Order: sequence, then C-alpha cells, then structure tokens
Amino acid sequence: MTGSDGTHEGPEGGRPARTGGRRGRGGRGAKGEQLMAPPAEFQSYYGRPVIKAPAWRARDIAGYFFLGGLAGAGSVLAAGAHATGRTTTATALKLSSLAGVSLATAALINDLGRPDRFANMLRVLKPTSPMSVGSWLLAAYGPAAGAAAACAVTGRLPRAGAAATGAAALLGPAVATYTAVLAADTAVPAWHGAHRELPYVFAASATAAASGMALVAGPTRETGPARCAALLAAVAEEAATKAAERRLGMVAETYRQGRAGTLLRTARALTAAGAAGGALLGGRSRATAAASGLALLAGSACTRFGIFAAGIASAEDPKYTVVPQRAAKEARRTTPTPHAERTQPT
Repeated sequence: MTGSDGTHEGPEGGRPARTGGRRGRGGRGAKGEQLMAPPAEFQSYYGRPVIKAPAWRARDIAGYFFLGGLAGAGSVLAAGAHATGRTTTATALKLSSLAGVSLATAALINDLGRPDRFANMLRVLKPTSPMSVGSWLLAAYGPAAGAAAACAVTGRLPRAGAAATGAAALLGPAVATYTAVLAADTAVPAWHGAHRELPYVFAASATAAASGMALVAGPTRETGPARCAALLAAVAEEAATKAAERRLGMVAETYRQGRAGTLLRTARALTAAGAAGGALLGGRSRATAAASGLALLAGSACTRFGIFAAGIASAEDPKYTVVPQRAAKEARRTTPTPHAERTQPT
C-alpha cells in the first residue's frame, strides 16, 4: 500500500486517521490542533527522591555554618572595637573568633571523615568550586585570627596584632558567607532557589551572633556598637528571609513546615527578643545584656540548623524538584521573546 491509498477516513481497512499532528501543551498540538488528553499530573516513582540529598550530617555542617559565621563576623566587630579603644570587647571577640574557626574546621574535618581530605583540598585552588575557595579561606583566616587573639591576650607585638586583626577582619565577611554559596551551589531546591538571598541571610545571622557574643563577654559600657549591630542584623535577616521565601514559591513550604519550620520560628523569636532587649536595656543592665546576647547566639544557631533542615526536606520530596521546573519551563514557553515580537506581522 502506498501513501495514495489512504483517504480522509483513514487507510483502507484501518482506523480513521488522526486529524491532528503532534500533541503540544496548553491544549493544542504543534499546528493548533486540540489536545485529546489532559496534561499529566506529577506523580513520584514510588516516592523516591529525584535528586540525592546531601550526605552531610546536621551536627557537623550546620554547626560549621554557624561557627564560621560567628568567627567571621566576630573578627569584623573585633576590629571595630580595637580601633575605638574597646579593648575588653575586642579581646573577647578575637578569642571567640579563634574558638569558632577552630571548632568549625574540626566539624568540617569530622564530616569529611579523614583529616587528609581537608589537606587534599589545599593542593589546588579552584575558583569555580566553593568548597575549594572555602578551604583556602579557612587556611588563611585561621592563622590571622589566631595571631590576633594571641597578641591581644599576651599584650606582645601590638603592631603585629593590629595587622593580624585587620587581616582577619578583611577575610571575615567571606568566611561568614561563603557557606551560603556552598549550599546554594548544590541542586537542593530550598538552597539553590534562594541563591541570591541566602548570603544576605547568612551575613545578617552571623552579625547577630557576633553581636550577641559581644553582649555576653563585653562590659556594658563598651557594647553600644554591638547593640546597634544586633538590631540592624535582626531587621536585615527578617527582610532577606522573606525575600528568599517569595523567590522560592512553593518550595518555601520547607521553611515553614516540620523541623525546619520549628527551628526558624524559634530563631525569629530569639533574634527579635535579643535585639530588642539589647537595644532597650542592654546598656543599663549587665544581666539583660548577657541574656540578650545568649538569645542572639541561640537564634543564629537555630537559623543555620533550620535552613539546613529545610534543604534536606526539599531534596527528599520529589515535588519540590519537579513542580518548580515544570512551572519555569511553562513560563518560558508562554513568554514571547523579543525576537519573536519583532518578527510578528503588523
């Protein structure tokens, strides 16, 4: 039978031929034909994740996020306190930064499993790898933070101590925020989808933690800048978190539900209470300042652990991977390109 043997009713002796071409989306085929079946709804394959969740342990990596933020932001506040003659607060922050980066490095090495894996990451610097850049940041920041703390405690080599304080302050913001880039560089929906806002969330959370440490360890007469920083950090963290949730769309459910939701709601309450208490009464009462500082530290820790939990939850549920991708693809399909607009007949 040749192609001329078919009629409008279909091939001779066979079913009627389809009147449409290929099926397309939006209820029509490739040439405008009506779609005979509705679009398929998303269903998971036996509930299996579409992507593999990170094998990171919350205690190690979320703790690493928090401790690195405390150390990095603490060095910035320490430099400011050093420059303005707030020596007690400066020394306390330098010590807390050294302790923070030491514990953060230990947590990272513990998650890696063997210390030599961390050393292997220093063999080559890969600017495109957040983990490689972060390893080199820690390797440069750690000695600077250690030298600043040692000189502050012993009182020796003040010029070298000042130089080390400045170097740690310059590296501090990167140490406090690169972990956000590290998380957003993965395929985890709750992290990758908020890649623009996550560094700001981490920066604000780290500033709140460092301000809290200053309120806990510094005398009330020296904590004025820390109280102001805590208030600004609380406002900035709330604004950045809200912006991230708006961008995430349905994936933002993971920030509000389950363990992550509980942790992040607790973080907001603690950060707000700590910032308000420090701003209103932290300069008058030593006990209030210390309580506010502890609330800020706990709030920052809850923020990091909550964001970590949200990421794991979004990776384990396949709908948070598939549904946003389909929505984005549909949006691209229905949005006319400038070239197409120019070529349309008038």
